[in-house]
Amino acid sequence: MAELSTNAQKIMDLVKEMGAVELNQLVKAIEEEFWVSAAAMVVAGGAAAWADAGAAKNADTVNIELTDAGQQKIAVIKVVKELLNLGLKEAKELVEKAPTIVKENVKYEEAEGIKAKLEAEWASVTLK
Repeated sequence: MAELSTNAQKIMDLVKEMGAVELNQLVKAIEEEFWVSAAAMVVAGGAAAWADAGAAKNADTVNIELTDAGQQKIAVIKVVKELLNLGLKEAKELVEKAPTIVKENVKYEEAEGIKAKLEAEWASVTLK
């Protein structure tokens, strides 16, 4: 990897922590602000996301962190309610606390399924 300035490294570290939806929003904002195409950025960002996913995949169990509920908060609440067998009030409180761990010590394969369902509703999710 190329040597980065301190500020560039800070940005890189932040990008590595982003979920797919959040990263997509950032790319669109950069394209609009600077009138550039982010095709190369998407590849680089995708590589960082794959690296994080690879680290989590090596673990037997992971924790599922809801980092951001996104704009479809009601849909995310419904998914959390269904997946965790919670009441509506409990699911709403959990989603509103984001970033927060929604489920701990989950087998990686199960966690991927939960992550996919939440991301389908535009939530940002991280497996740790």
